[in-house]
Amino acid sequence: MPVRRSIAGIDSPVALENALADAQYVANPDLATASYLALALGKPLLLEGAPGVGKTEAAKALASILGRKLVRLQCFEGIDSSAALYEWNYPRQMLAIRQAGNDYVNIYTDEFLISRPMLEALREGEQTLLLIDEVDRSDHEFEAYLLEFLSDFQISIPERGTVRANGRPVVVLTSNRTRDLHEALRRRCVYHWISYPEPAREAQIVMARAGSVARSTADAVVASVNRLRAEPLSKPPGVAETIEWAEAASLLADQGNPWPAAFRRSIGVALKDHEDLEFVGSRIEAFIPGASA
Repeated sequence: MPVRRSIAGIDSPVALENALADAQYVANPDLATASYLALALGKPLLLEGAPGVGKTEAAKALASILGRKLVRLQCFEGIDSSAALYEWNYPRQMLAIRQAGNDYVNIYTDEFLISRPMLEALREGEQTLLLIDEVDRSDHEFEAYLLEFLSDFQISIPERGTVRANGRPVVVLTSNRTRDLHEALRRRCVYHWISYPEPAREAQIVMARAGSVARSTADAVVASVNRLRAEPLSKPPGVAETIEWAEAASLLADQGNPWPAAFRRSIGVALKDHEDLEFVGSRIEAFIPGASA
């Protein structure tokens, strides 16, 4: 496929970074560059990183700025073609056979075909962005289904033959890296690892997504979250939790709670695991700027 210099008016990584910012997604230059190259080269984009760093939100923001319908395939253990690609409507097929009697009826037409996310994305082509979310939750067998799709943007239906895309959809895969993905899948993608953002950028994200939060509150919450992430927690807070904690603490402060108390009382917005809360326990003041002052 030829390289596209401009996609939906976006002709450079900087232009994409600015467009994402307008969609309230604060991307660093490396993520913007990887995303732009995936779009320009017509290749899938594979985003890996810890839970909560913004992988899924990046796909949603890309769909928004490109003006494409977001088609989401949420992966899970044991996912198969009937959940991801297509499924035949067996009750309707059986009804059609009974109604036809001795007459011939073709039960493998579109009338009886149920589109799942991957087939839907092929059929709607350039109108869609297909998000294959948490692909690491699936098994190696499912990755085999993906290889044909990611290489040639087509799938094979035994009863119908090959279905090809009418214009390529944009494809974004995300992985929390709970297991290693097959090398063949990686080779088909433009790859980027999303780390937790540096404090200044994370505060910028809070301000973009929670406009009612003061900058001083955003800075304090980000500082607290970074201290928590340095602890051996089973579920460290992600960027979404940072935003929610800033909003929750601001809400309690507006109701008359002093800031240290507002942070402390809303800790359940940032830490969502009982063992993590127990581990932090009486040391919670150490994670809240100004609490010991």
